[in-house]
Amino acid sequence: MQRKSDRRDRAGLFRDRLSLSLFESGLSQSALARQVGVDRSTISQILASGGTRLPNAQLAAECAAALGVSTDWLLGLSERPERGEALLAASLSVTEAPRALVDEQIFAWHKEAAGYKIRHVPATLPDMLKTQDMLRWEYDPHLGKTIEQAIGASEDRLSWMAEARSDYEIALPLHELSSFAKASGYYEGLPVDVRRGQLDRLIDLSDRLYPSLRLYLFDARRVFSAPVTVFGPLLAVVYLGRHYLAFRDSARVSSLTQHFDWLVREAAIGAREMGDHLKTLRATLG
Repeated sequence: MQRKSDRRDRAGLFRDRLSLSLFESGLSQSALARQVGVDRSTISQILASGGTRLPNAQLAAECAAALGVSTDWLLGLSERPERGEALLAASLSVTEAPRALVDEQIFAWHKEAAGYKIRHVPATLPDMLKTQDMLRWEYDPHLGKTIEQAIGASEDRLSWMAEARSDYEIALPLHELSSFAKASGYYEGLPVDVRRGQLDRLIDLSDRLYPSLRLYLFDARRVFSAPVTVFGPLLAVVYLGRHYLAFRDSARVSSLTQHFDWLVREAAIGAREMGDHLKTLRATLG
């Protein structure tokens, strides 16, 4: 008895969704029948009120293709009518990542996530925490004469972000700050006065903005992360160098959120200890 009831329910759902798709597509029953290669009476029987007839898999797939919806949705196996490629396009996008301070896309994502917690693993030190001297040293080769305007625009936008009431959790590998203090690797050639000023700014911000801003250091020999930003429950963006890989489907956003939370749990230096750690690094510069 339960089996017959389930079949009736599924047939009713298929009938309702097929009827809705026909209406939205503007096709008639005859036109649909011609496209899928069956008699009009076959479509009429499926759409007949109270019927328990379900089409075979091939006919269901043909109807879905003709109407531009997914077969799973017609059969009641999915709540999303879009076909797989449309769902993928909506949930995953590749966006150019310009080497510039004023990144319109990043700013748009921050505005979209205003009020949500933002979790961030930067590629270097976080831009929003850098001094003007540090920004000038890092971006001048890319921006040339526009560096002053870019810094001013960046500061304006960072002020907006601070007023958006979004908490920030930022996780960095231990070796990033160590390399910075020593001017090694990526930071080779960075003048000592710029390094002192940057560490002073980090000390000030980590103390003054805590707990809205929380900084963590993880040991990259034990745990690893590519540069990634998670904008609340809405969006997760992986930085690839020249492009951003942006995910909007809840499963992947949740997975990357869990990844970040794992970095925080495994952090060698927590947010409350960050100030002391930064002061120790600052002392090595004299």
